[in-house]
Amino acid sequence: MGRLFGTDGVRGVAGRDLTAELAMDLSVAAAHVLGDAGAFTATGRRPVAVVGRDPRASGEFLEAAVVAGLASSGVDVLRLGVLPTPAVAHLTSALGADLGVMLSASHNPAPDNGIKFLARGGFKLSDAVEDEIERRLGEEWSFPVGSAVGRVRDAYGEADRYISHVLTSIDGRLDGLDIVVDCAHGAAHMVAPEALVRAGARVEAIGARPDGLNINAGHGSTHLDKLQQIVVSRGADLGIAYDGDADRCLAVDHTGAIVDGDQIMAILAAAMHAEGTLAKDTVVATVMSNLGFKLAMRDAGINVIETAVGDRYVLERMKSDGYNLGGEQSGHVILLDHATTGDGLLTSLHLLSVVAASGRSLRELAAVMTPLPQILINVKDVDRAKSTASELTAAVAEAEAELGETGRVLIRPSGTEPMIRVMVEASSEDQATKVAERLADVVRAACA
Repeated sequence: MGRLFGTDGVRGVAGRDLTAELAMDLSVAAAHVLGDAGAFTATGRRPVAVVGRDPRASGEFLEAAVVAGLASSGVDVLRLGVLPTPAVAHLTSALGADLGVMLSASHNPAPDNGIKFLARGGFKLSDAVEDEIERRLGEEWSFPVGSAVGRVRDAYGEADRYISHVLTSIDGRLDGLDIVVDCAHGAAHMVAPEALVRAGARVEAIGARPDGLNINAGHGSTHLDKLQQIVVSRGADLGIAYDGDADRCLAVDHTGAIVDGDQIMAILAAAMHAEGTLAKDTVVATVMSNLGFKLAMRDAGINVIETAVGDRYVLERMKSDGYNLGGEQSGHVILLDHATTGDGLLTSLHLLSVVAASGRSLRELAAVMTPLPQILINVKDVDRAKSTASELTAAVAEAEAELGETGRVLIRPSGTEPMIRVMVEASSEDQATKVAERLADVVRAACA
């Protein structure tokens, strides 16, 4: 059996992989591990945890199990209700909580769910702490009794504290902007439209009627068709799409063209650079960011630091080296001056603020970078351990020489499947396709 914790907490099909029993056991173990490590406050009061969730039906029973596990371990619990992951992260810090818990499976379909633990301050737990929680699952514990048990109360009104926080992070207002916002029938369905209206925008919300079963279904950042259609038919200035837990966002311009995470980062980086607020004139991105992004940043006098794929690796580099902007092509954008994690609502407000302040359309602003054609081929049923085979290394070197400065090759073995990913960028789609197919053939031959 592999590691229970993945790159973003513990996930699985709720009721089968992620059961109420497992949720309770994880919460009990987390309470004890963090308590033993001295992560809980030493002020003499009981530790406090905040618990939030997205609207999935399974979140109701999983929330009950998590709350029971924490309270039975002597932790006081504030139930936040349905809120985005970044809202729970912010409130973990703002309320001085010792632990945050978010129940969500992000952009996954409704039957899935997940548990993510956040440390004091609202940051994700380290791999080492997650491993210790997993190791101590099912241990015999001495549970508190009587007045020592944790108490539980609802704190649904704290959503307004989060909305106020994201609004105070931007300068100026969004008066005059006509926006369509797709909430993916997810965790942002209340707070996102409310925040955008308070900021002065005219807002039409779609995907904002969750029923517990329709999260991400045909809506949100992984299904942009409806948003594109409505933006164009309404004649709106632009559209914003969040995923199920609203820790990321994508956009579409007034013509319906998609503006991805790389383009959003490029717009924000250019604006922050001009204002002198971009720390060390550097933005942090992953190896999957488009070469067009890196070329645009180079031309703008902005450095790009690359990390492995995953927003947690972006955040680690930002924290360790003092950078304040980073993210992924998928729309996870981290504005570290204002948030401890990717925050779709915060990102969209800052993007819209640049649009409003500049008087330029999103389409004009997105032209700061020209995305190069990117072809990705997943070569399946191969030995991923052979991704450094000499024949493949030689073929990659030949391809890189052919592409020159206007192209790139990335060979990535899958972390979980017998598969090697071949990604090629080039100045034309035809060239990118030819090179990618050629390298895929080499992978099949050299990595069989």
